[in-house]
Amino acid sequence: MTYAPVLPMGGYAGWTLLNRTMAKQTASFVKSPEIKRDEDYFKANIGKVTTAEQLVKDRRLLKVALGAFGLDADINNRAFIEKVLKDGTLTAGALSNKLADKQYLKFSAAFGFGDFATPRTKLSDFPDQIITLYRARQFEAAVGNQDGDLRLALNAQRELGTLATKTGSEQTRWLGILGNSALKQMFIKALGLPASVGAIDLDQQLQLFQDKADQVFGDKSISQFTDPTKVDALIRRFLVRAQVDANTGQNGSGAAVLAMLQQTNSFIRSNRS
Repeated sequence: MTYAPVLPMGGYAGWTLLNRTMAKQTASFVKSPEIKRDEDYFKANIGKVTTAEQLVKDRRLLKVALGAFGLDADINNRAFIEKVLKDGTLTAGALSNKLADKQYLKFSAAFGFGDFATPRTKLSDFPDQIITLYRARQFEAAVGNQDGDLRLALNAQRELGTLATKTGSEQTRWLGILGNSALKQMFIKALGLPASVGAIDLDQQLQLFQDKADQVFGDKSISQFTDPTKVDALIRRFLVRAQVDANTGQNGSGAAVLAMLQQTNSFIRSNRS
């Protein structure tokens, strides 16, 4: 990736600056030669693809297809990806329904090879739908090359509101968090949970995440994150804690947290005036 986002600082202050310049930076990003080549090729050729096998054989198409769902690392796992696509999403035995990472489920559903007689690649607006997702994910990746914590924050900003409005029970929504490795990582840090929490029984994890969310936000539901201010509060806690962890040992954890919060609050006040 040749484009390098402008990130003069990290933490919550860096997050605030990134959001302020987001429109300008993403506009520059989508004009970069590599992104434009990827998009032009995808638009010109995806409509010719009618099977999962055809897609995985074309590396340039597959790059965009996987990149739109944050699955870039699977570019060489052709047999696995073909199976995910061929199985579709409509049966309990489909591979995408068995995998913990639900991005595979979204990926398979988006293309529809295993779900419909005519895949969604034949829809006139399909290329633009995938390219919109691809742009967002690749910009996040470009940010992540410089600051992994800001990449996780961007992912949460994009994903959390949708997940919070998803139909079903609160347990189903929490399982959506636990099945999304990036969101789960953010919640673990923001809620002050140990990294080892993923090793315990899933029912115990659910209870622990809900209890901690209730302590921190006064609400144990995921639906609370339909409110953008709650999403921002989560991101702020995550970024402050991540920055403190990076500086652990300098002042002691309690003093470091206090200092970081004071710096963040000072930055926010100065930018509101």
